[in-house]
Amino acid sequence: MSPDPTTSSTAPDEVSPYDGLLDHDLPLEGQGDAHWAFGTDFEDPLAGVDTTVPSDVDPGDLAAYCLMLGDDALVLSQRLAEWCSRGPDLEDDIALANVALDLLGQARLLLARAAAADPTVVPALPEGSPVPAEDALAFFRDDRGFRNVRLAEVANGDFARTVVRLLLASTVRLALLTRLRGSRDPVLAAIAAKGVKELTYHRDWSARWVVTLARGTDESRARTRAGLAAVWPFLDETLRSHPVEQRVAAAGVGVDPAEVRAEVEGVLEEVLRAAGLERPHGPCVGAVSGGRAGRDGLHTEALGRMLAEMQVVARAHPTGVW
Repeated sequence: MSPDPTTSSTAPDEVSPYDGLLDHDLPLEGQGDAHWAFGTDFEDPLAGVDTTVPSDVDPGDLAAYCLMLGDDALVLSQRLAEWCSRGPDLEDDIALANVALDLLGQARLLLARAAAADPTVVPALPEGSPVPAEDALAFFRDDRGFRNVRLAEVANGDFARTVVRLLLASTVRLALLTRLRGSRDPVLAAIAAKGVKELTYHRDWSARWVVTLARGTDESRARTRAGLAAVWPFLDETLRSHPVEQRVAAAGVGVDPAEVRAEVEGVLEEVLRAAGLERPHGPCVGAVSGGRAGRDGLHTEALGRMLAEMQVVARAHPTGVW
């Protein structure tokens, strides 16, 4: 936030350290201060990209698919942000914050793409509200409107459970975005190209911690096993196909998660073997109410509580300017 010029103590002939901080022309021409949401890489991934929706692609399906990927990133980002100032040490506290920021950047681009493809998905706001479409999608939908998988929303638990959850989530997302780089939608392809580099780091960082904790003390190993048992049942949902995902995959725009199951399970088996852990064999968290799950807006109670905290300020001031 730039200082209020009416209260600044900088003398008229001095250069304020804040000068140019919010230059709306640089470094991302046309993006204003949106570069704050581009994670650890401030290069605009959409610079020069044709944002026209391909004529033979269903805009509704494209928007729904972008909401799925965007909500996965947004919700997990919010969960990881809860670790700020609570990490086991300064370096890993910052690492978790950086991972959260990377995911937030992906979420913003994907929600903006959903709104551009099908504006009807954006919640209606009071006349005069300055809230951009991607923020309206983030802050003015209730839990039934979110399309994330439930793995992203469950509570963090302790540090061991958090890194196990991140390992599972980043392994699946990396496999998806690696293939999504070849999407016929140039915007999705550009977002994926940027995300692959970030997710490679997320998967590597979390895998190293899983191995370290599992081969550490009796206490850290017990916590890692407990964390694995707690989040593993949510993995299956991330690799099951939703009809929307099947249609966008058939159109050459998206990726059917069922296609990456073998790769994901192979990577996870390798990490578990290095950690000396066994793959849990209990039942997975199944669909409810006629086969519907997170992609259909059916979530755990944890999401509602998280959204209540995340959205309270925006909902209280829908016409506010920050």
